[in-house]
Amino acid sequence: MRVNLPVTQKAYDFPADQTLISVTDVKGRITYANNNFVAVSGYTRDELLGQPHNIVRHPDMPEEAYRDMWHTILEEGRPWTGLVKNRRKNGDHYWVRANATPVREGDQIVGFLSVRTKPTEAEIQAAEALYARMREEAQRGQLRTRLSGGEVVRAGPLGALGRALRPGLRGRLVLGYAASAALPLALLAAGLPLWAAVLAALLALAAGVAIIEHGFVRPVRRIVRQAEHLASGDLVEAITVDTQGELRRIQLALQQVEVGVRTIVRDIRHEVANLRGGTQEIRAGNLDLSNRTEQAASSLARVASSMEEIHGTTQESARLAAEGVEVARNTLALARTGSEAVGMLTGTMREITESSQRITDIIQVIEGVAFQTNILALNAAVEAARAGEAGRGFAVVASEVRALAQRTSEAAKQIRQLITESRERVLVGDARSAEAVQRMQAVTEAVERVARMFEDVSHAAQEQSQGVAQIAEAIANLDGITQQNAAMVEQLAAAAAALDDQVQTVHGTIRVFRLTPKDLLLAKEDAVALRKVAQERSDPNKLDFDAAIQAHQQWRVRLRNAILKDEKLDVATIRRDDCCVLGKWIYGEGGRQHGQLPLFSTLVEQHKRFHQEAGHVAELIVRGRKEEANALLQGDSPFLRAGRAVVDTLHRLKEMVAGARKSAAIQQQAAAGGRGAPRLTAPTGAATPAPAAAAASAQDEWTTF
Repeated sequence: MRVNLPVTQKAYDFPADQTLISVTDVKGRITYANNNFVAVSGYTRDELLGQPHNIVRHPDMPEEAYRDMWHTILEEGRPWTGLVKNRRKNGDHYWVRANATPVREGDQIVGFLSVRTKPTEAEIQAAEALYARMREEAQRGQLRTRLSGGEVVRAGPLGALGRALRPGLRGRLVLGYAASAALPLALLAAGLPLWAAVLAALLALAAGVAIIEHGFVRPVRRIVRQAEHLASGDLVEAITVDTQGELRRIQLALQQVEVGVRTIVRDIRHEVANLRGGTQEIRAGNLDLSNRTEQAASSLARVASSMEEIHGTTQESARLAAEGVEVARNTLALARTGSEAVGMLTGTMREITESSQRITDIIQVIEGVAFQTNILALNAAVEAARAGEAGRGFAVVASEVRALAQRTSEAAKQIRQLITESRERVLVGDARSAEAVQRMQAVTEAVERVARMFEDVSHAAQEQSQGVAQIAEAIANLDGITQQNAAMVEQLAAAAAALDDQVQTVHGTIRVFRLTPKDLLLAKEDAVALRKVAQERSDPNKLDFDAAIQAHQQWRVRLRNAILKDEKLDVATIRRDDCCVLGKWIYGEGGRQHGQLPLFSTLVEQHKRFHQEAGHVAELIVRGRKEEANALLQGDSPFLRAGRAVVDTLHRLKEMVAGARKSAAIQQQAAAGGRGAPRLTAPTGAATPAPAAAAASAQDEWTTF
């Protein structure tokens, strides 16, 4: 018999309203386990599927309990009810009231259904004392206490006598009829009067009716009342088994039906509550997506407005540039005109210079004449002095003086004329100079206009730059919103996947019932195939990146469901980053293969941070601070940022690993190109040896349920 070690003798408590369900095939291998059973057992679903049910057997359970169970459900084909102490994966234990029922397909038993509920503390103490006594008796080789159909019976002749004195339904009916008929016959045989025999017969009949009433009618009424409650959907009060024989079997069957229906209803309610969390997650995601879409539309509107402004500014810049070109042309013409005016002014001034030179020459002539006149005057004076009154030369001198005077007069006229001409030319030059000044002033004004226009062009260019900056910012916002929308789509996909898993759970729970002959019973699932799939899925050396991404995205739904249902959370385990599938891979094969990559180191830190934030939210839920916890499941909280960081890094690492594998495959094909076609061989690790538990005998697999 299988012995599971170690054991801690530490009791694990689970809520009284939880029901643990499992289905096994005829060899005792698990083909179905509901979420409550998985959680309480401490194993993962993949660790349970396909395994023999004695994986949860506790060494404190006596062999007699399992002998009686298998004798009852396998050989007699009847339900079995009893208290069982099971072992968790970590060595702790939990007590259940197990209700094991054969699963039939026609008249053939194809598997077993076990429905477990939480017993009371008094029942647990009584069972511990009973099983301790049975283990002690078994060790001494004197087993005096045995079980029959889950009930305690005494071994030996006294026990057989006691069971014989407790007749079943048929015995009670026969006893009642026999009592009502035997007493009158005995009185008649003894010679008593007829009236005495009639009275005795009536008394015997009353006694027989009382026996039948107590042993048959009342129990049947209780069973009918229990069946009516069950038929009306009243599952509040559990059905108690308080009869013997055939009526006990009927009550056991009703109890199994009641427990099964209650479990199915509870599981469906539980999963529907989970669906509420998923639908709220999708609703919140849709609202968030709608808000971001509105933001994107607003950004697009701002982009369109900016583009219109830029278009108008560009047109204005073009118009100003055209005016600038025209002004530049006018400026060039004015500059040319000014240049011509300055040239003319230069010519005029040259003429004035020439006139001045001529005046200078004339003045020199006048000076010469004056000099000669002076000399002549002196000579005339001398001659006059010599001649006295009769100087003849005086007339000659006078004549010469007169000639010089004429010449001087002529020169003066010429000077006057030249001065007049010079004055006129100077006036003309002055006018032209004024005109040149005006034209140069016009040039200056034109240049100023060009400068102002270029300032306008510069201002327009600045506005264009600002508009372009706004467009870039709007585009960046659109890009960020697009990325957030992509992340939200992934989150909605994860929520949808969680809903699908919960629907699958509900579907699996409902499959406990068979509605049509075509329905495949859970007990007939291929346990070996289930175990193989579970082992491949839970292999710590392999990581399904998509499954890891989905699992971390579903944490938001899980925590939201915990808020809605007041679920009990293990905060310490949630804070650890080495308990989930990704964590085991990170600290195992993933670290050995990719630990040298900087991206892998980033993933380790981000994953640790994510579980710290998730543990913080879980702690708030446990402490009853639901509003604070719910706030951390919305918006841009640290928990959501940490989750997005892990998902983003997983996507990048997935692409990197896929690229590395593809490159390695190409290199391998290139290396094998010259050696012919490669042989097809099984991948390493395909032939995994069967676990020791799987190699155990069928009898050993059946030693526990």
